[in-house]
Amino acid sequence: MARVKRAVHARKKRRTVMERAKGHYGNRSRTFKAANESVMHAGQYAYRDRRARKGEFRKLWIQRINAGCRTEGMSYSRFIAGLKAAEVEVDRKVLADLAVHEPAAFAALVEVARNADVATHQAAS
Repeated sequence: MARVKRAVHARKKRRTVMERAKGHYGNRSRTFKAANESVMHAGQYAYRDRRARKGEFRKLWIQRINAGCRTEGMSYSRFIAGLKAAEVEVDRKVLADLAVHEPAAFAALVEVARNADVATHQAAS
């Protein structure tokens, strides 16, 4: 078996870890052992939070839609149910943007949802 000298690759690995640890506090940016742990944890947090961000944005959109609905005298759940009944397929991101920037257009959607919701409740009873 041929002998493998590891100096170059080991240094390269350590250098990349130390570069990634720039800005970390204390020994986490100075010593390889602490920096390596810090970088690995940071990577895990980044991976987890990239996925968590999607849920957080959805929560924000729902709050904005709910606020817009309440100003029009309707609850969020009734609004979404009305849109489904009216077969209006607009995602929450767009609805939230309309609620914030285009109140007139959002009010028209609330009216569509209200009419569809009333129609489904009359048909059910």
